[in-house]
Amino acid sequence: MRFQTPLVPARLIRRYKRFLADVQLEDGSEVVAHCANPGSMLGLAEPGMRIWLEPNDDPKKKLGYGWRLIELEGAFVGVDTSLPNRLLRGALEVGAVPGLNAYPQVLREQKYGQKSRVDFLLRGEGLPDAYVEVKSVTLSRQTGLAEFPDSVTTRGARHLDDLAKMVQQGHRAVMLYLVQRTDCTSVTLAADLDPAYAASFAAARATGIEVLCHGCDITPEAVILGAPLPFHMG
Repeated sequence: MRFQTPLVPARLIRRYKRFLADVQLEDGSEVVAHCANPGSMLGLAEPGMRIWLEPNDDPKKKLGYGWRLIELEGAFVGVDTSLPNRLLRGALEVGAVPGLNAYPQVLREQKYGQKSRVDFLLRGEGLPDAYVEVKSVTLSRQTGLAEFPDSVTTRGARHLDDLAKMVQQGHRAVMLYLVQRTDCTSVTLAADLDPAYAASFAAARATGIEVLCHGCDITPEAVILGAPLPFHMG
C-alpha cells in the first residue's frame, strides 16, 4: 500500500489524549497531528523521536497531518493500527497470504460469537470457513523480537475465546499477527503485560486455532506485506 501523499519528516514533541501529537516540522514550525493508534505505543512515543507524517488537504479532516511512521536506528515502525486490515484485505483477495490462499471469497467485519466482529471471514467451496482475526504488533523490548500486546486488552482476550468456539464448531480460526516493524524476525506474547491474554491464547490454541505471523516492508513511500515470521511462546 502506497501512501496517498508523500510523507514528510518531523520530530515528536509529545503524544496526548491517545489520538493527538504535537510535532515539529523540519522548518521549525509546530503542528498537531492525528495519531491513528489507541494503544499504549510503549517505547514508541518518546519526545524527540524522528517520525513521518502524511499531509492532507481534506476539508472534512480537522487536522492537516496524520502520524504514519516512526524511524528508529535503521528501522521503521508503522503507527496506524487501521493499516493492517487494509493491507491484508488486498493480500487475501489476490491469494498472497500463505495458508489462506485457497479462499476466493473474502468478507470483512462479519458478526460472530457473543459481541464480536471477525476481521475477515474466508469462504470457498468444499473448504471450512476460516475466521481470521488480525492484530497489529509494534512492541519490541528485545532485539529482533516483536511482542503482543503492548498493554492489557480484554477485547483481544474475548476475540481468542470466540475464535476457539469457531474451531469447536468445525471451522478454521486464525490469529494473524502483523508486525509493523522492520527490525523484528520473530513474534511472541508479552505475557508479563497481560497475563489474562496469554492465558486465553494458550486455551484457544489448545482447541486448535492457528497462528500466523507476517512482517512488513516499510518505507516512507509504502507499506508492503512481508515474509512470514516464526512465533514462539517464549
